[in-house]
Amino acid sequence: MTADVAREAAGALARHALELPALAGARTVAAYVSVGNEPGTLPLLDALLTRGARVLLPVLLPDNDLDWGAYAGEGSLARVRHGGKMALFEPSGERLGPDAVLGADVVLLPGLAVDGRGMRLGRGGGSYDRVLARLAGAGAHPALVVLLYDTEVVAHLPAEAHDRPVQAAVTPSGVRRFTDA
Repeated sequence: MTADVAREAAGALARHALELPALAGARTVAAYVSVGNEPGTLPLLDALLTRGARVLLPVLLPDNDLDWGAYAGEGSLARVRHGGKMALFEPSGERLGPDAVLGADVVLLPGLAVDGRGMRLGRGGGSYDRVLARLAGAGAHPALVVLLYDTEVVAHLPAEAHDRPVQAAVTPSGVRRFTDA
């Protein structure tokens, strides 16, 4: 994918995501900064800030759990390499603790794919499985939305007992809602 195509896809992804009713009224959104070949998230993060939403971004902890920090624009990000893993862009300000996600109205999740039931396939590190378990354990029910490319919406994925479905997938071509989630 060329840089121009990736930029166009990120813009389209942001436009479609912002049409979601859950994001329209969200005061706090837990999100992430895309890396590598993931669909670009910066246009969406900046649009959420412009709307007045508080945007929380993850900070990877040594045990693969996630702490959180507030996003204050692209200049507030630091590139951090975690051991042999890829470098991530994380908020450089105050750490809010792993439970900060409990106050989110919407959680935007990365993924490799999602199926017709809303079951998301992650990268395998378990970071977001911990976040979803933390939310469930606290009785928090934010809208769960995965951001993907169109080709990453598939018919069926394997699921394990701890997996939690998302309510929607946003791609550059639109939004797909899952009724079973």
